[in-house]
Amino acid sequence: MSEFNLMKLQNGSDVRGIAIEGVEGEHVNLTDEAANLIGQAFVLWLEKKCGKKAAELKIGIGRDARITGEKLALATAEGISSTGAKVVNCSLATTPAMFMSIVFNQTKFDGSLMITASHLPFNRNGIKFFNADGGLEHEDIEEILKTAQNLNLQKTNSPFAENFDLLSVYAEYLKQTICKELNSTESEKPLAGLKIVVDAGNGDAGFFVDKILIPLGANTEGSEFLEPDGMFPNHIPNPENKQAMQAIQKATVQNKADLGLIFDTDVDRMSAVFHTGEEVNRDSIIALFSAILAPDFPGSTIVTDSVTSDRLTFFLEKKLGLKHLRYMRGYKNVIDKCRELNEKGIVSPLAMETSGHGALKDNYYLDDGAFLAVKLISSLAKAAKENKKIESFISELPPAGIEAEYRFKIKSEDFKQYGKKVLEEFKSRATKNNLDLPENFEGVRISFHDKNAEGWLLLRLSLHDPVMPLNIEGKTQKDKDEIVKIAKELVSGFELLDTSVLDN
Repeated sequence: MSEFNLMKLQNGSDVRGIAIEGVEGEHVNLTDEAANLIGQAFVLWLEKKCGKKAAELKIGIGRDARITGEKLALATAEGISSTGAKVVNCSLATTPAMFMSIVFNQTKFDGSLMITASHLPFNRNGIKFFNADGGLEHEDIEEILKTAQNLNLQKTNSPFAENFDLLSVYAEYLKQTICKELNSTESEKPLAGLKIVVDAGNGDAGFFVDKILIPLGANTEGSEFLEPDGMFPNHIPNPENKQAMQAIQKATVQNKADLGLIFDTDVDRMSAVFHTGEEVNRDSIIALFSAILAPDFPGSTIVTDSVTSDRLTFFLEKKLGLKHLRYMRGYKNVIDKCRELNEKGIVSPLAMETSGHGALKDNYYLDDGAFLAVKLISSLAKAAKENKKIESFISELPPAGIEAEYRFKIKSEDFKQYGKKVLEEFKSRATKNNLDLPENFEGVRISFHDKNAEGWLLLRLSLHDPVMPLNIEGKTQKDKDEIVKIAKELVSGFELLDTSVLDN
């Protein structure tokens, strides 16, 4: 039984913790022992899910570039193999590749794990889990950790039954997808004449250059930080990070590339930069992929998280003829809603968060940054044949407004209950003031479209923390300032809600 409370390692639908000392005030709680116990518990969960005995199960383990990845993969493998299950070492991989290891004929694993903490700093690590249904749910992780808490450490001498180069198989799949999209073959070099630079942030995405772009004829000169380095010495591998985005913007412009691509550590997220250096992020990345998909899925529904802007709704519905469903934050929530719609017969080809997590119906509802990059590159190549730029897809997307996020701390132990009361009163005040309350699935959203202000705000309750984020966007700075004034009135008087950030 672990000396740590393993339940504290839960991070929504995966596990995350501190795996090595090195950051002041942050002490290790994701130990080798914890990984061992979690590995055992995953097998017990998978036995019930698959209806197989442990000895019949084949489970793959991959990892990202982090310096603690190898030891945690080994510890997890020891726990799994102690149950009698067969463990395959996939070494350096990506999160989407680990799901595809369940699909590929060469592997057909019953379950898989990815040792990663996504874009978090070097001292963090974690575990993502997959079975045939995709990524696990919050409740599944809770069950696995509760089980692990009551197990005992088990050791085996040779935890890995075999090694498998999964990344090469996955890269070949992506490469052939481009060829199929372009009705071409690798020998025909369908990307010849295109210049594409990649920023891997010293994470796992370097393979995209060597195993996909170069073999298909693309010029990748100027690509940077392709070598895996778990200390991430150049910048955080996170498309939302300002320094990371500036790096790919600079590389794209300096090298006169047609497109720049940037990935997070485990390659389940991506973002892009046009040849001008303009970043394609948040609303614009959703708009771009929606425009790419629109001809094949006319009138379909695009599912996004709750903080997308009104300009995106306008573009999707008025310019593309699609439907826009704003749902809850959290990429699993968005993906699950997309899956639910399709199961009901409502066509939804894309689920995408402003963070860059995006999943396609036709790609197993998998949030896969590399597969999205493949779709984007294929569209780039098609546009180039017609002497068009890829940015033409979103030429009618209105310009971004002035946006801000304010985070109100809740000074109550039962913060969720208090937050719900705030939202009820906030909505009541908005209604009394005759403000426009569009359909919404998370928090309270208000739209402004008159002479006093044009824009929107969203007040919601954080999923895990005692915080209420307030997102505001105005068409101009004046609009944004006016919406802030209205928001201050609507949130005034809540004794246990710290709204002082609005005064700064």
